[in-house]
Amino acid sequence: MNAFMKLALEEARLGIHSHHGGPFGAVIVKDGVVVGKGHNQVLKNQDPTCHGEVMAIHDACKNLGTFDLSGCEIYTTGEPCPMCLGAILWANIGKVYYGCHVLDTDKIGFRDDAFYQRFSSREGFCEQLDRDECLKLYDEYMAIEDKQNY
Repeated sequence: MNAFMKLALEEARLGIHSHHGGPFGAVIVKDGVVVGKGHNQVLKNQDPTCHGEVMAIHDACKNLGTFDLSGCEIYTTGEPCPMCLGAILWANIGKVYYGCHVLDTDKIGFRDDAFYQRFSSREGFCEQLDRDECLKLYDEYMAIEDKQNY
């Protein structure tokens, strides 16, 4: 068994036995060193965004003092849902290793596949509104010279 996946499994077990949420744990590794870990805390925090991968990203960013996790890999017990996959991409994590497939997750009562289907078409779900006013906000942001320290 892969040592990092073993740590992700241990993190997931900590979460389920603490009644924090589902069986999802993740560790983030950079240059062979664990820099972040997390498990599902949806129930604990009463927050549907507290998935294992997101919690691991929070931990790694805090530990490394950056929002850019380039050069990192993530090991997670389940195939990332669309939200987590988006977070992984925004964090610039270069490689994802997962244990269970989305269909395995479906079999234990999680509806990840429904989200994948929803993202195949946003028609009727997403609607553009007040674009001109929002573009003014974007222009305001672009006028800020030092965005790195903003």
